[in-house]
Amino acid sequence: MQQDILINWSPQETRVAVLEHGAVQEIHVERTLERGLVGNVYLGKVARVLPGMQSAFIDIGLERAAFLHVADLQGAHPAVRAAHGEERDSPPVPIEKQVFEGQALMVQVIKDPIGTKGARLSTQISIAGRLLVFLPQDDHIGISQKIPADQREVLRQRLLAIAGDPAVHGGFILRTNGEDASDAELADDVAYLRKAWTRTKDASMRLPPQSILHQDLNLLQRVLRDLVGEGTQSIRLDSREQFEKLQAFAHEFMPAAAEKLQHYKGERPIFDLYGVDEEIARALGRRVELKSGGYLIVDQTEALTTVDVNTGGFVGARNFDDTIFKTNLEAAGAIARQLRLRNLGGIIIADFIDMNRTDHKDAVLAEFRKHLGRDRVKTTAGTFSQLGLVEMTRKRTRESLAHMLCEPCAVCQGKGSVKTARSVAYDILREILREARQFNPREFRVVAAPGVIEMLVDEESQHLAGLSDFIGKPVSLQSEASFGQEQYDIILL
Repeated sequence: MQQDILINWSPQETRVAVLEHGAVQEIHVERTLERGLVGNVYLGKVARVLPGMQSAFIDIGLERAAFLHVADLQGAHPAVRAAHGEERDSPPVPIEKQVFEGQALMVQVIKDPIGTKGARLSTQISIAGRLLVFLPQDDHIGISQKIPADQREVLRQRLLAIAGDPAVHGGFILRTNGEDASDAELADDVAYLRKAWTRTKDASMRLPPQSILHQDLNLLQRVLRDLVGEGTQSIRLDSREQFEKLQAFAHEFMPAAAEKLQHYKGERPIFDLYGVDEEIARALGRRVELKSGGYLIVDQTEALTTVDVNTGGFVGARNFDDTIFKTNLEAAGAIARQLRLRNLGGIIIADFIDMNRTDHKDAVLAEFRKHLGRDRVKTTAGTFSQLGLVEMTRKRTRESLAHMLCEPCAVCQGKGSVKTARSVAYDILREILREARQFNPREFRVVAAPGVIEMLVDEESQHLAGLSDFIGKPVSLQSEASFGQEQYDIILL
């Protein structure tokens, strides 16, 4: 599969588009302000030891001192102590006997600062790769618990053969997305992680305290590590400064990717040139047009995502069965592309148009699975159910595009619809009646959206007057342009 990668960089945001045969297949976004500190390794300086709290404050160069608890010191974990012949449940060595004020200490952030609290630290260093997590101070090979138990031992032996004795070279944990990785991919990750650890150790020897030694890869660097493959023809980046930095990184860690890097110098924005912004706008909508005239409706909920296929205005085939078949065939590729483009994960239900012929169903399913096979994220698809639905799952790897770029509507709170002005007017009338039974104000004042006030003044004026007579109190109305349609206040005067 021929692949091109476009990178649009700005100080506040990095955006990456993956194109296959000229069509946008994936969008990745990283915002500078949203990058946390978790995973970063610093050379800290012990500012204060607190024996009463069994913790210490460590200065790592941030605005607030970070926090290190005795349980997060290397060797304090029960499993580690048991491996060294200590009682598993024995208390750890007091922190005041392990660290002292002014001491330089290599630490890793395990929890970002929140409010007035500083970051939480650990001296048990781990470096995450695409498929593996390297534990340079540990001596065991671990396999993700999410991988089926019957496969773990086979994977452990494979990783042991590739990585060597963990007691000598350090330990590894195979991540869930490494379950189907080849030996070559695992070996590349092992080599990258060991090189990253060597750089971290070297930096700790030459840099002063409060220096950062290792930072989790940014999106630009992850592009080289995770997205570039044999089919990648070019990686085009529109920033000269970032191009030079990425080129230096590639030459050190991924030489094969370095030759594919290109600096885009065109005056026109790179995403405009390839229509990427238009694709992002379409990927945030519910409706996806098909070339045949049919269309998809994509609905994302908390529990699952549904994709409904419709023929629309497509009448090009000789008979209705062929029309349905051709629409479903085109939809199979379009659905697979939308899942990647929107980064939809979890349970997904594809509602293809009902087909009577078994050979048509088999062909659509084969086409669907062929396109899903190009997805770098693990997917599993079932067969057609009795209701004509295809159930499938796609592994969640990060937030969906919609969740990253959008937030729930302030008016409808994410429901996608609001009550009509008449419904809200009737809610107000009922609420006034409830209030009148509990309180005895001089007057009721209704503050609501302009459309609701107009409804009460015009079409519902008779009912409002009748309610006022019934409760024996005047009801005044006040329009508030800033209110959403369902929002109102009833003020007792």
